[in-house]
Amino acid sequence: MIAPVLPTYARAPVSFDRGEGSWLIATDGTRYLDFGAGIAVCALGHAHPKLVAALEDQGRRLWHTSNLFHIPRQEELAEKLTAHTFADTVFFTNSGAEAVECAIKMARKHFSAAGQPERHRIVTFEGAFHGRTLATISAAGGAKLVDGFGPLLPGFDHVPFGDIDALKAAIGPETAAVMIEPVQGEGGIRPVPREALREIRAACDEHGILLILDEIQCGMGRTGKLFAHEWAGIAPDIMAVAKGIGGGFPLGACLATEHAASGMTAGTHGSTYGGNPLACAVGAAVMDEITAPGFLDAVNAKAGYLRQRLGELADENPDIIEGIRGEGLMQGVKLRDGHAAADLVAACRDEHLVTVGAADNTMRILPPLNVSDADLAEGVARISRACTRLRAA
Repeated sequence: MIAPVLPTYARAPVSFDRGEGSWLIATDGTRYLDFGAGIAVCALGHAHPKLVAALEDQGRRLWHTSNLFHIPRQEELAEKLTAHTFADTVFFTNSGAEAVECAIKMARKHFSAAGQPERHRIVTFEGAFHGRTLATISAAGGAKLVDGFGPLLPGFDHVPFGDIDALKAAIGPETAAVMIEPVQGEGGIRPVPREALREIRAACDEHGILLILDEIQCGMGRTGKLFAHEWAGIAPDIMAVAKGIGGGFPLGACLATEHAASGMTAGTHGSTYGGNPLACAVGAAVMDEITAPGFLDAVNAKAGYLRQRLGELADENPDIIEGIRGEGLMQGVKLRDGHAAADLVAACRDEHLVTVGAADNTMRILPPLNVSDADLAEGVARISRACTRLRAA
């Protein structure tokens, strides 16, 4: 008999009742250190007082009106985002997948409005994850995502991860854009080399096409910059953002230059809930915290400490850990053949540490950006004990 909740998730055998900073408290009272942050969503941890205050204040005023009217909190958040990024304009969504959908539509509409409707194809990279809608699984193309859901949406050309020559060869007269995650999250915490990002930007400029970045997981301070592409000194034309932007409240956004968004006129796109007052009130509070003086400096300091401790962990467990990779507080523990990342995630959970699995036999470490050094050290110690459990299994 099917469960009342559609059984599409292989859920861990634990339920959480509340959270405090970097900690989760299960329904039985057990405390878990959270190095998953709801898959990089709870950027400021759990029950952050400023986010709670923003939500409570807005919740007493107004929840929803729809986008048939001006929404002051939405305009406030859009101004904060455009002030701190490359973007001139923002479309708000409820999720990352919706933000990517908007990006895809925007790129196609840009060329259609310019009299080049044949330019509709988008080059993407193997190992990518852009969401679970038909368009976004078509964009990613991975077998695990698309099996059983065909026919897929046409218009995407997939090239090997990191293969710039293949990318350049895939660009043709029907190409509208290149879409890439600066750091693949679901794909196994695989950063795109900074020089490669610069080459991709240059290729887009050379061919007069748009660069779409998916910073849903690696954005909002996760790598030590507000957005990961800043490390390469480039800017996209369109960018999908979600997860950390709402700090736990469902919120996404598609950021764009005025040039890229030139075809998106009244009636071309919409959302009933996207950018509602509740979400944007919380999003504005998140932006204020992450862009506050010294916040990202602290993230980088914590990231350096975490990377050092993870490096020591890898040295102490060479039979299990092949290597550590990532950027900022977005780190991956790559396991050797013969050991499964899912088993290490389970062993960490037995040590009351929450982590997240990923492709390429990798365990993701995504603590809140304001995690303490003491909690980072405690988390690594628990991973060490989990390695001992894994070895003994």
